[in-house]
Amino acid sequence: MKNTLLLKKYALNYLAKYDSSKKNLFKVLQKKIRNLKIDEKEKKILFNSINHILTEFESKKLIDDQNYSIRKIENYSSQGKSKRFIENYLLYKGIDKKLLNKLFLDFEIDNPDWEIESAKIFIRKKIKNYEKKEDLNKNLAKMARQGFSYSIIKKTLKI
Repeated sequence: MKNTLLLKKYALNYLAKYDSSKKNLFKVLQKKIRNLKIDEKEKKILFNSINHILTEFESKKLIDDQNYSIRKIENYSSQGKSKRFIENYLLYKGIDKKLLNKLFLDFEIDNPDWEIESAKIFIRKKIKNYEKKEDLNKNLAKMARQGFSYSIIKKTLKI
């Protein structure tokens, strides 16, 4: 019981510092339990209490995958990240693919040219001399690695 309260306190402290999805917090708590210097029986009890803690946090709106995803989409799009990059990041964090598709659709309705604007931000931040024809292949490759589609690269680099 004492360790369960400590685990809950650890989770609250983590959420105070970092924004997190449900699955990501689950992974963080699992890692914390694995690193504790307690016997295996106590660890199993703690592993079983993780879902209870997450359910409690969800009911109190401390973790919400939809709001987390919306904040990350808005934040990363303003930083010059591509849709593919944001999508892969959120999938890694445990966000459901159907929810992601719905959120991106809503975001694209509100901001129809967001990915082009994001590509322009990326160019301004990461690509020097983007107008030089000698560096065109290098710049194209850099943007492709970042996850931008060829059509968006063509529009932003004016190919």
